[in-house]
Amino acid sequence: MADFRKWFLAFAVVALLLGMGSTANAQIGLQTSAFNCNANAGNPTIVRAEGLTELVGDMLLNCSGGTPTLNGASIPLSNVTVFLNTNITSRLVSGNISEATLMIDEPHPPSAQAVPSNAVQLPPAGSPPQMLCTPQGTSCPELGKFVGVPSNSPYLTQPNVFSGQQNSASSVVFLGVPIDAPGTAGERVIRITNIRANAFQLGVSSTLIPTQITMYIAVNGSQQIVINNPTQTVAFIQLGLIASVTNGTFLQCTSNNPDLLGSTPTPDDSGDVLIKVKEGFASSFKRRNYALSQDTAHGLTSPAPVDQNVPGFPYNTESGFYVPELFTSTPIVGLADFGTRILIRFNNIGAGVHIFLATTVPLLTPGGTQSVPPQPQPGNGLTLPGYADAQLDLVSTDVNGSSGPGFTAVAGAGGIAEVSYSGTTGYATYETVNSDPNVPENAIITGYVAFISNTAQNLPAPGTGTVNVSFAPLSNDGTASATDPIPRFGDTSTPLSALDINLCTCDLLFPFVTNQSGFDTGIALANTSLDPFGTGPQQGTVKLYYFGSTAGGGVAPPPFVTQTVPAGQELIFNLSGGGNFGVPAVPGFEGYIISVADFQYCHAFAFISDVGAQKLAEGYLAIQLDFPFNLIGTGAGPGNSRTGVIGENEGH
Repeated sequence: MADFRKWFLAFAVVALLLGMGSTANAQIGLQTSAFNCNANAGNPTIVRAEGLTELVGDMLLNCSGGTPTLNGASIPLSNVTVFLNTNITSRLVSGNISEATLMIDEPHPPSAQAVPSNAVQLPPAGSPPQMLCTPQGTSCPELGKFVGVPSNSPYLTQPNVFSGQQNSASSVVFLGVPIDAPGTAGERVIRITNIRANAFQLGVSSTLIPTQITMYIAVNGSQQIVINNPTQTVAFIQLGLIASVTNGTFLQCTSNNPDLLGSTPTPDDSGDVLIKVKEGFASSFKRRNYALSQDTAHGLTSPAPVDQNVPGFPYNTESGFYVPELFTSTPIVGLADFGTRILIRFNNIGAGVHIFLATTVPLLTPGGTQSVPPQPQPGNGLTLPGYADAQLDLVSTDVNGSSGPGFTAVAGAGGIAEVSYSGTTGYATYETVNSDPNVPENAIITGYVAFISNTAQNLPAPGTGTVNVSFAPLSNDGTASATDPIPRFGDTSTPLSALDINLCTCDLLFPFVTNQSGFDTGIALANTSLDPFGTGPQQGTVKLYYFGSTAGGGVAPPPFVTQTVPAGQELIFNLSGGGNFGVPAVPGFEGYIISVADFQYCHAFAFISDVGAQKLAEGYLAIQLDFPFNLIGTGAGPGNSRTGVIGENEGH
């Protein structure tokens, strides 16, 4: 009996050790076959700080391990959720269904690729075709089929493309995605694309480290999937548009480009206002889609979009992953409404002022030559004729730069067209119809200011006009939307000086006048705008400023404005008795006078004598204070000019 007890105890110890060994081996087996996915940002990109709907880089999961589903058994369903550190603004295509897309195993496009075959690594030949989970937004139960077959074998009949649902302002969830563990024989690739982000919400960094858009990914459901490095940087934010303006200065009394307002509009000059727009980084200006315009007039019609159906290919357009024949019920998935647009807004445009802009503007390299982007190549019967030049086209939009999908080019006589107006604002919108993503491009938009002078009606209205230059369309909606356009932008622009319309003046100095000690001074000021040389006659008042004192130490008289002096007539007065056009006497005054006439081409003579001019007299020509015409364009400085006004002659 004692021996039996000893053997029983020995058997129990052995059984315990064997049990522990089995458990350990089971645990080791679970660890070695765990379903692991390594997250990485497939292509972290640079996005525009002004953008509300910027396409960020794809999130990739490279998965291995786990136990493949048995043939005929249901593949475990998982919920995949992605979060951003800003609002997700991917288009809502049906209810809360988002254009955000998840793909498994880099599936093959269903038709020809709109990319050069020698310029992209296509999915491997063993990859499955692209098949959409239908209906969108619900789970698609699938069955295991390939037990014992390498995990990269094609899934010939099972969906591998899934639409997400907007889960919150900053998250999208893919519900019920059947993810079959690849086992130890291969790798499963999960790609999440068509995620758009509100970069404007985060802004540009004030430090040397750029602002980042970060994506977080979580997977839960009926199987345990380990995600390594679930937080990835998918974009860096930089300023996308830099603008500068060379402004124009005009005189109210001199018509400018009047022929632009006639039946055969033709500018009189090479441009009055130059607006330079520059990419903040290469590929900041993007066309709508990989398609190019097929007309010989360089983009006067919006081309029909072509498929952008190769996962991960850098198309460098406003559109993302776009396969309308795959998303048959919602073919706008991934498609932008238009290319990058630039909105020009002129502010405080006075009555009588018209502004014209060039209808087509070439995009230039930093060296100043026109940019010539690489041409897309035909592939598998796909035809992409088009043209090579990079340029912006003037298009029809509303005041915020928005319109329906595509564009309608503005046709203008002689390559220019007048801007649209809303009150005192003039606006115009350009769209990128082609660009080179490898060159930081710029464009110089030429503007023409046109008006017909009518000083009697105070036309054109004097004043300063400014211009705001921004991406377009402008929007205040920084969340996902089913109706707002893509792309759209926040406004970061500031008003820049664009044009100044000044009153026509003629400014004269009479350095010494007196009505003291038995002397008097007479002045004759002529309005010489009436002449035999075809000069447009002008008229206006004259304001007299007195500087000095009156007899006995009194103060100088206050400024006085005369009645209107017509062209071809003279303002004549003396200090002691006054004169015509309402000039009053200023007895006892001694000092100097500055006159400001509201017309050009004034000249004056002053005459000092004893009262009655019986014994002695002295005269002089008034000194003109304005910038002389004969120095314009010579590089000479303004000399003694105090006013900045263009005059006829300087000094005597």
